[in-house]
Amino acid sequence: MSEVVGKVTAPEFPEGLQWLNTARPLSLRELRGKVVVLDFWTYCCINCMHVIPELKKLEKRFERELVVIGVHSAKFTTEKDTENIRQAILRYEIEHPVVNDSNFLVWRLYGARAWPTIVLIDPQGKIVGQVSGEITAEAFGEIIAQVIRTFDARGQISREPLRFRLEREKVPASVLSFPGKVLADEPSRRLFIADSNHNRIVIVSLDDHSVLDVIGSGEAGLKDGSFDDAMLNHPQGMALDGDMLYIADTENHALRQADLKRRTLTTLAGTGQQARRFLTEGVGTQIELNSPWDVVVHDGRLYIAMAGPHQLWAMDLTTRRLWVHAGSGYEGRIDGPLLEAALAQPSGITTDGKRLYFADSEASAIRAADFDPGGRVETIVGEDLFEFGDRDGTGSRVRLQHPLGVVYHDGVLYVADTYNNKIKKIFPMTRTAVTYLGTGDGGWRDGEKPLFDEPGGLSIAGGKLYIADTNNHVIRVADLKTGIVSTMELKGLEKLRPKANRLASLRDVLRLPEERLAPGRGALVLSLQLPRDHKLAEGAPSQVVLTSDPAEAILFAEGQSSLTITRPQFPLTVPLTIRGQPARLTVDLTVYYCRPGREGLCFFKEARLEVPVSVAADGSTAGASRLALSYTVK
Repeated sequence: MSEVVGKVTAPEFPEGLQWLNTARPLSLRELRGKVVVLDFWTYCCINCMHVIPELKKLEKRFERELVVIGVHSAKFTTEKDTENIRQAILRYEIEHPVVNDSNFLVWRLYGARAWPTIVLIDPQGKIVGQVSGEITAEAFGEIIAQVIRTFDARGQISREPLRFRLEREKVPASVLSFPGKVLADEPSRRLFIADSNHNRIVIVSLDDHSVLDVIGSGEAGLKDGSFDDAMLNHPQGMALDGDMLYIADTENHALRQADLKRRTLTTLAGTGQQARRFLTEGVGTQIELNSPWDVVVHDGRLYIAMAGPHQLWAMDLTTRRLWVHAGSGYEGRIDGPLLEAALAQPSGITTDGKRLYFADSEASAIRAADFDPGGRVETIVGEDLFEFGDRDGTGSRVRLQHPLGVVYHDGVLYVADTYNNKIKKIFPMTRTAVTYLGTGDGGWRDGEKPLFDEPGGLSIAGGKLYIADTNNHVIRVADLKTGIVSTMELKGLEKLRPKANRLASLRDVLRLPEERLAPGRGALVLSLQLPRDHKLAEGAPSQVVLTSDPAEAILFAEGQSSLTITRPQFPLTVPLTIRGQPARLTVDLTVYYCRPGREGLCFFKEARLEVPVSVAADGSTAGASRLALSYTVK
């Protein structure tokens, strides 16, 4: 097999750029000996999203030889902000370094022309080649393997492990994580929340905001079965028809059906693999789909905002036959007959019963499509792929910035103008847009002048607008009469506690030094240090569990061999009786905490303290009778 080597030296990263997922800026020179892949991306782009899981496969396959570096070259204005990129890194669960190329310096050095662009650099810092568009791990992996074999034969491959400081290590685990869409149902008084990064659907009472049920185990995957065992993968939009909840299971490239009475989840369509060829129809699980992002039911059919191929699809719910309803597959904003029109990453869909309305996010447009196959696509507001901004008005004057959510109510389209951090009202008859909620600044504030952070989904019931405030990890509620916004405080948080198989990655285990205690009566004093300006969440099921091994070596309170304390107050003092043998004391902490004024956003922490205990000889008082332990939540 011929050698695979580069010929042109890869340009070095300019100084002064901001880096994420690493403790310091990187240079290509220090990465000599590694195969390097540069991924030029922007976080709005569906094709860039498709590349991320392929890169993860490559990083796993070549974990000792390969370094991936994301070069974020923003399309939209809001994407230039480093903090927004940080949120995107967390949302897409990216585990490699990312540099903010906000001024396209690196982009120009490498001659990139499209999102995504992938550049392969050999261990001596030479460019092997580059490709624009999506890649697969299988095909691209074979090229990387050839490069590794070439430089292995020369003794020029470094397999020294590299450790980067990831952004996820700096943030606590929130009870909801990047909720993408919401669906409110007035008749049943239920709210369905796509808890996207927790791979589940949370069902909440509209009356008291208590958690009623959870669909999905929390593990990412494609698995049918009971609500407790089934798996989803970053679900987004939902539609309700009787007792059936239809779910756009976005990263599984599938459509799922939840039977709310039987508490079962089944796959309606999709194979779990992304469609990589142009398809126009198919049946059920025999056809591959491409990033379904939102759904709506009308007249026995499920209409799908299929973001990947820039189309709207339809599905007959009786026969499970699917077909393209609108969109040629070409990305753009071209009105016309349904199958000749060009769409651009439709990500939200709704209906007034007469036609479909959809958020065409990459065109920063709100558009309409007829139900009749002989009908047309027309634009309500919005201009084209690179025409965006934040401007109210009528017709061609209106500017939005990457809207993701839309819901029709009483003659008005309510739009999540996502990258403008606003909710807007659009009147389809007059093609007029006005700001309804939000100032344009990203943040979190309730009241008459609320702030949002990239809201993604909307739904209306009972005179209230429910908002998936994605980057704030909360659900916001706006009163349609007063415009006052509040944050939903969920109750019954114990139902949202991660399953046991997820706790292993969330639990902080501390093995403390041995403590020498005197036999007889004593006390354990446990202190808890929360992050600054935080408090325990009132009413949340925080708890402390004390156990001893052997079980009778240490007795708690009034002679109990184990003790569970719910909703503890700290510092916590627990009487102990120390018996005459060595033991291991285990303290399991489950902590729900929040910031005053932001009680709607709860964080979760699971920790275990393990303390070996030795006992002073009989009759000796050389040991302590008081054991003081402290845990700091980081």
